[in-house]
Amino acid sequence: MSTPTLMPACLYIVATPIGNLSDMTPHAIDTLKQVAIIACEDTRTSGRLLAHFGIDTKGSKNNNDDETVGKDDSITPDNKKGHNKLWAYHEHNSAIQTPKIIEMIQEGHSVALISDAGTPLVSDPGYQLVQAAHAAGVAVSPIVGASAAIAALSVAGLPSDRFSFIGFLNAKTHGRQKQLTALKTRPETLIFYEAPHRIVASLKDMAEVFGTNRGVTFCRELTKTFETVHKSTLGALIEFVQADDNQQRGEMVVVVAGDNAVQDDDDISIHDALLQRLLIDLSVKKAAALAADITGVKKNALYQRLLELQAE
Repeated sequence: MSTPTLMPACLYIVATPIGNLSDMTPHAIDTLKQVAIIACEDTRTSGRLLAHFGIDTKGSKNNNDDETVGKDDSITPDNKKGHNKLWAYHEHNSAIQTPKIIEMIQEGHSVALISDAGTPLVSDPGYQLVQAAHAAGVAVSPIVGASAAIAALSVAGLPSDRFSFIGFLNAKTHGRQKQLTALKTRPETLIFYEAPHRIVASLKDMAEVFGTNRGVTFCRELTKTFETVHKSTLGALIEFVQADDNQQRGEMVVVVAGDNAVQDDDDISIHDALLQRLLIDLSVKKAAALAADITGVKKNALYQRLLELQAE
């Protein structure tokens, strides 16, 4: 099969694996091999990934070639004939690099944007570049692949028909709690990223604001060797994470059930078959607690529905 030819003068947004390198798509590899420039967050991290797939990051040599191009902010379009193909593009230099990259594309060169892992622009730099590309009339094309947020949602066992990606919360307790308070009554599933050193504090703030019985699925190191997918309630999850230091390491996604405090009988009746089965072996109180863990619905609402089912 022949390698597809890229569109000239195009910005490609290329997804890379979030852990398992086998998730790198052939389309992504072909694209990265053919583009003139690969813009990335960290040239060392991306350099290792590209080397693994045999993607050459050195452009053709000439007498003016600068071996350091792409490793700092000294990139200029004058390097285009002989250059390091890998360019640094991150939040600290995006204002400088964006117009340079757009100029390169306008001159007919294709450019790929990648992040350290997953799909670019999802809690990563790149918005300014894509916005500038549209403003300049430059074609933008996605090369789809892994996304930690969507991967976590797919295994969370929580409603996926409506969800909001929140990303990283504020690093400070006050700011974090303020954000969570604004999200407290949102009915859709909420997807958060969190850093290992803040995971316990963030979960405690979530439990304080959302309530300890709010349903949650904790996803850690997805697609990697020591992957964790743990469905629980916020209260129980805090204990789970605190009891095992390993659960406080690695890449984390926290998927939290939406607020189901206000539901009519039709909404809750969707779970009647589950509730009736639980009543066979459990008390109303225990059945309500277990059903809340499974469905993410408020325990009190399920408790009332169980009483109704018992009376029927």
